[in-house]
Amino acid sequence: MSYTFLLFDLDHTLLDFESAEETALTQMLEDMNFPDVQAFKDYYKPMNQGLWKDLEQKKISKKDLINSRFAIGFAHFGITVDGAEMALRYQDYISLQGQPFHGAEDLLARLEKAGYQLYGATNGVTAIQQGRLKQSAITPYFKEIFISEQLGTQKPEVAFYEKIGNLIPGFAKEQALMIGDSLTADIAGGNAAGIDTVWYNPDQKENTSPDVPTYVVSDYQELLAILK
Repeated sequence: MSYTFLLFDLDHTLLDFESAEETALTQMLEDMNFPDVQAFKDYYKPMNQGLWKDLEQKKISKKDLINSRFAIGFAHFGITVDGAEMALRYQDYISLQGQPFHGAEDLLARLEKAGYQLYGATNGVTAIQQGRLKQSAITPYFKEIFISEQLGTQKPEVAFYEKIGNLIPGFAKEQALMIGDSLTADIAGGNAAGIDTVWYNPDQKENTSPDVPTYVVSDYQELLAILK
C-alpha cells in the first residue's frame, strides 16, 4: 500500500505523556504543600484516564472533564477546590512538558526525508498541547497539528477525520494512515473514517476490542519497515 499522509497521535505515541504528567503534578502539588503527593497521583491518574474514556464515549463534555477532574481528585482527600481554577493552575505546569519518547524525533526525520507528509492528530486541550509542542523537538516535522478542541470534534468521531481531510491540500483517505496507541480513539476512529490504521503497541497488549487495526507495531523500527 502506498501512503502519502501520515496522521500521528501525539500522547503515548510520540510524546511521553506519563513523564509530562508525573513532572507537572509533582511540581504543582509540592508548590501547594500537599501532604501526600504520591497518594494524590495514585488516585488522580486512573481517575483522569477514566474521564477521557467517558469523553470518547460522549458521556461527558470536554468542559466538564477539564473543570471537574481536580475537584474530584482533591475531594477524595477531603479538600474542596474550584475545579476550573485548579485546571488553569495545572495548565501552567503541564504546558512546559514536551518530552518525546526516545527515537521519536529520528522517526519523524526519516519519514520526512522519505517524502511523507506528517500531521499531528490529538484529542488534547488546545492551550496545553500548544504549550507542550512549543517545548518539543518533534514539532517542526509536522506540516500541521490538529487539536480536537480547535476542530470542535474529537477522535473517534468520523467528523474529526473529515475536518482534517478538508484542511489538508490534496488529501485522499486511501493514501492516509492513522498511527496511534489508542484502540478506542485512533484505531476505531480511523476505521470508521475509512483510513488505514497502525496500532502502536509497545507493551504488546492483547487486543480484546472490536477495533482491528490494519497494522500492529511494537516499536518505531517496525513502523519504518511498513513505510519503506
